[in-house]
Amino acid sequence: MDGLIINLAPTGMVPTKAMSPHIPISVSEIVADAQRCVALGASILHLHARDELGQPTCQKEVYARLIGSIRETCPDVVICVSLSGRNVGSFEQRAAPLSLTGDLKPDMGSLTLASMNFSRAASVNSPEMIQQLAERMAEVGIKPELEVFDSGMVNYAHYLAERQLLQPPFYFNFILGNVATAQAKPAQLGLLMNELPPNSYWTGGGIGSAQLTMNTMGLLYGHGVRVGLEDYLWLDTERTHLASNMEMVQRIRDLAEVFGKRIASPQAVRIALDLTSHV
Repeated sequence: MDGLIINLAPTGMVPTKAMSPHIPISVSEIVADAQRCVALGASILHLHARDELGQPTCQKEVYARLIGSIRETCPDVVICVSLSGRNVGSFEQRAAPLSLTGDLKPDMGSLTLASMNFSRAASVNSPEMIQQLAERMAEVGIKPELEVFDSGMVNYAHYLAERQLLQPPFYFNFILGNVATAQAKPAQLGLLMNELPPNSYWTGGGIGSAQLTMNTMGLLYGHGVRVGLEDYLWLDTERTHLASNMEMVQRIRDLAEVFGKRIASPQAVRIALDLTSHV
């Protein structure tokens, strides 16, 4: 692929306005933030939807408003919807955004490859749930965004691929630095890289202050970065400057220039990941 991926995760499920005024919560805020960041070079948008009270929601109607509004001005950007189960338990709830069609159909859906603990909560992803989500995405032609927090999750991707539930090219987000999973250290990242199946792309993201470390390693050794306020609210490790998504994306552009790297266009990312048109 010609250039590096910038995968923007602007909102997440946890951050609130009380934590940072820069968190986009409403549909209009998320859309405006996404548009500004696409203009700076973001090629993938990892979207979490919020309801009218600001709470995480799986409702496809909210995702439809997000996707439709973004595509009015950013028709080529790759859109990934969250299928997280941190606040819902049923398959139909988690898979709801996958039923969107036509120009509202997402290009990708997130697929966390195992259960795990965060610092204050668990993310439960049973084998049955993971396989059901993979099957539904295969049925409707939506590519999984493979979320990896630990080495066993890469192994589970091999397991799913052997059973034809995943098809290459594969796209992985390595999200390291969580207290209960793999850390943002070269040796642990190297293990993950070494275990990837052929025809894989990966981007580096980090939980908390590990974000910049993983972003840097993703720029140097991978295919780009996952960045955004979903994973860290601050621009610095001392937590003196609350970041905006635009500042985070601009920093990636600046680092890429220092390293002599190019930023990939959304069209280049679509070609590399074999994503068909959303139309």
